[in-house]
Amino acid sequence: MAGTPIGDVKDAPPRLVEELAGADVIAAEDTRRLKRLTQALDVQPTGRVVSYFEGNEAARTPELVEALLAGSRVLLVTDAGMPSVSDPGYRLVAAAVEKDVKVTAVPGPSAVLTALALSGLPVDRFCFEGFLPRKAGERLSRLREVERERRTLVYFEAPHRLDDTLAAMAEVLGGDRRAAVCRELTKTYEEVKRGGLAELAAWAAEGVRGEITVVVEGAPDKGAEEVDAAELVRRVRVREEAGERRKEAIAAVAAEAGLPKREVFDAVVAAKNAGA
Repeated sequence: MAGTPIGDVKDAPPRLVEELAGADVIAAEDTRRLKRLTQALDVQPTGRVVSYFEGNEAARTPELVEALLAGSRVLLVTDAGMPSVSDPGYRLVAAAVEKDVKVTAVPGPSAVLTALALSGLPVDRFCFEGFLPRKAGERLSRLREVERERRTLVYFEAPHRLDDTLAAMAEVLGGDRRAAVCRELTKTYEEVKRGGLAELAAWAAEGVRGEITVVVEGAPDKGAEEVDAAELVRRVRVREEAGERRKEAIAAVAAEAGLPKREVFDAVVAAKNAGA
């Protein structure tokens, strides 16, 4: 497999040109995009070109494995970046490994690593979460799974869903949680917008275009203090008695304890239902 440029074609490594010219079979996510890439690189493939995308990945994998077993050199490329990273490739690699076929890679550009490097957020530990679900309820559920995740989070998102995604992130992870929206990386109109999730959600509501990668700061370290639910409820009540609205009181207590607002809210609701 080989990584392809995520924007600037000059980022293509020399080995990519060699492999495109010498492969017996090129499996491409989009054959039209491949044609434009080879023209830009001034390389003429001599091997057979076949499509390999989400719709035919399962059906075409056995055919490609047969070619590998017959001694053919098969090159897998996607539209941009490294295959298998939220793109086709995993099935073919797994099937080839199962047949004891050697698999190697031509390293190339990666939107994940490029966004991390530009984000200004900690990158010593991170996890890639791919695309969030499109449905609002499923999206919130997925975000709640990582609301206590300490590592920096990386997501891909479509531009027309970015505002909804950032708003959901702000709701679950906290509006002040730092993040960076990386748009059109390595392209002419590259932009990195940094700020809190609530601020970024408001910015994205005006409309954003291009390929999007979102980097989100991990959950804060609570340190040695462990605050139980009863104490959280007590702190909210103290603030309410001092004149704060419940919503603001919950947000303030959550920030003090280094917890997601949802956790404090759930504690308050549970206490109310229990009559405490």
